[in-house]
Order: sequence, then structure tokens, then C-alpha cells
Amino acid sequence: MPLMSDLSPHLTALTGDLLAAIRAEDTGRRIASLLGEYAKAHDDWRDYAFAEDEGYTRNLLELNDEYELLLLCWGSGQRSPVHNHEGQDCWMAVLDGPIEEVHFPFPKAPGPLDAGPVRTFARGEVAFIKDEIALHQVRAVDGRAAASLHLYAKPYGQCNCYCEVTGKVTRTPLTYHSVRGVLQAADA
Repeated sequence: MPLMSDLSPHLTALTGDLLAAIRAEDTGRRIASLLGEYAKAHDDWRDYAFAEDEGYTRNLLELNDEYELLLLCWGSGQRSPVHNHEGQDCWMAVLDGPIEEVHFPFPKAPGPLDAGPVRTFARGEVAFIKDEIALHQVRAVDGRAAASLHLYAKPYGQCNCYCEVTGKVTRTPLTYHSVRGVLQAADA
């Protein structure tokens, strides 16, 4: 998938550094450090941030064979469904927050999901999740809009979403609200 426009110099540097870290098989700490340093120091991500009243948005910044980098925009009270990560590693750096993450153990039987640990992250802080840890849900808190940077190593196009009340699993395709600052058609 060709990306439409150029990224800002700081984001271009970040995407290159992330690719080098992943290819060098650096520890997750290096990736978390790169994301956290960017989140603390830069605001150029705002040029690529598109939000909607109906729900959080997924704005694609970079996609290659090694990873996918997304800017997620959260309105006050907006949340993701409880979901998995298709066996991939996921880092979330808070750009503007706070943002809360709730872990859910994988259900062993049909029925309501049990919420596990809840953590709140402020600007510059980085969370990490993978399926071996838990399912999770991410949400804006404290009545504020929020933004976060998500790195998925490797990219994936769909995931499982879990109903908190019934535990029912729905296979959900993942779409982009924008690609490098270019809004995508609603039916794309």
C-alpha cells in the first residue's frame, strides 16, 4: 500500500529509528524508549490527527513489512473494544492524555469478561501488550480527549473483539481513518 504524503522530519526520523531497532532485534525497551522520547518532545503528530465524535480514529503514519505505526485519536469517554493483537507485539505511547488501559484475561468459558489490572498513562509514558499478557481495552479518561501512538510489530488487518457482557468473539477488520494525513473514504 503506497503512503500518500510525506511525514514531518521528526516522524520520519522516528519511523527510520523504529525500523532499524526492529531489524536489529533490539529489545522492546529500545522501541519503548524511542516512542516515549518522541511523545515527550514533539507535537508534529497533530498534523496527522483526525478525530470523530462517533468513535476513536486510527490514523496510519507508516506501514511496512516489519511494523505498522498508527496515531489513535480518542474523544472524551471513547474506548476501544476489548481486543487481541493477533500474536503481535504492541507498544502504545501517550501523546496527549491521560489514557487508561484495562487488561482482561483470555476467557476460559463463555460469559462475562473479568477486568484485570487498570493502569493510567500520561504523556510520554509507554505501555506494552501482547496476547500472552492479556486482552486489553484502551480509553480516554478524566473527561478529556487524548491521542496515542501505536506500534504493531508485525502489521495485521483484523483482530478478535470481545463483548464484555457475553464474551462473544467478533472477527473485526481494521481500517484507517486517514493515511499520512489524507482522509480515507468512509467505505474504503
